[in-house]
Amino acid sequence: MINMDFITGLPKSRRQHDFIWVIVDRMTKSAHFLPVKTTNTAEDYAKLYVQEIMRLHGVPISIISDRGAQFTAQFWKSFQKDMGSKTLEDMLRACVIDFKGNWDGHLPLVEFSYNNNYHSSIQMAPYEALYGRRCRSLIGWFEVGEAGLIGPNLVHQAMEKVKVIQERLKTAQSCQKSYTDIMRRALEFEVDDWVYLKVSPMKGVMRFGKKGKLSLRYIGPYRISKRIGNVAFELELPQELTTVHPVFHISMLKKCICDPSLILPTESIRIKDNLSYEEVPV
Repeated sequence: MINMDFITGLPKSRRQHDFIWVIVDRMTKSAHFLPVKTTNTAEDYAKLYVQEIMRLHGVPISIISDRGAQFTAQFWKSFQKDMGSKTLEDMLRACVIDFKGNWDGHLPLVEFSYNNNYHSSIQMAPYEALYGRRCRSLIGWFEVGEAGLIGPNLVHQAMEKVKVIQERLKTAQSCQKSYTDIMRRALEFEVDDWVYLKVSPMKGVMRFGKKGKLSLRYIGPYRISKRIGNVAFELELPQELTTVHPVFHISMLKKCICDPSLILPTESIRIKDNLSYEEVPV
């Protein structure tokens, strides 16, 4: 039995992909992340399913989704309780920001990292639940001398990218709340509401006179122009933020309640594409 849905509202990749099709096995929690396009038809999805899923796992007993005529009735409620859709969506959206126009080319590594991460509901990694054994890590290429065949530079690059992805997954898991809390918070926001956007100082650049963990700050407020799915919103951003994709997970937004100590004027900081910032000398 599988669950499926889409991560939507993503910036288009160089290959024109702007959705991620998420397919999860309910028993093992193993997942596949497939890049797709808004223009894909039901026939396109059927062909892709045969090519990427059925050839590996066969035909499922049932499919659960909330995507209307393309699929069937509901989405993955049991998976949300076990893992938290927020965790998965946060990880995928963060990786899209990290890998920019080539995010779809990095989805295999994202999938590899997710499936080899310990899952509390099954007490093991999804890969181990699916295949009955632990997966060899990228370090294993060096242990058996395979790096010479693949190329040591490619191995090192893959390992570095996997480290980034694993950090994104850890961050998403540490921020996880119950699905009920997420949906309750989502109901607090509506189109035309004004919200603040969370940004963070660049590591090693700014500490605001404090030692230890860098504090988070907010910029804005900005108007919500559109709801994207259940837990993401599109904002109307000013001209100076045109390089930033305007769709954000709800965890990055805060109701517009006046608190000057948390707000930084965008004129005094330089916002990066990944929503980190550095102070602009005056």
